[in-house]
Amino acid sequence: SMQRRLNRMLNSSHDHKLLALVDVEGFVPKEVTVTVKDGKVKVLAEHKEEHTTTRGKVYNYKNITKEISLPPGVSEDEVTYSL
Repeated sequence: SMQRRLNRMLNSSHDHKLLALVDVEGFVPKEVTVTVKDGKVKVLAEHKEEHTTTRGKVYNYKNITKEISLPPGVSEDEVTYSL
């Protein structure tokens, strides 16, 4: 379940301070961008699809945007992330 997976992820990161978990299910890694700038971590995930049907083209688009402020005393170069 999602909760069990979340608990495993939290337990596996016990030696680091975990700032946030962002669910990007349905996106492939190349569609996810993480930037650390101006004291904030920004996560952007974008997925675009185009299908041609007998009635014409169908476009699907979904995105996630999250912005998390770094806690006081945390330097931008200390931030790591993984997918």
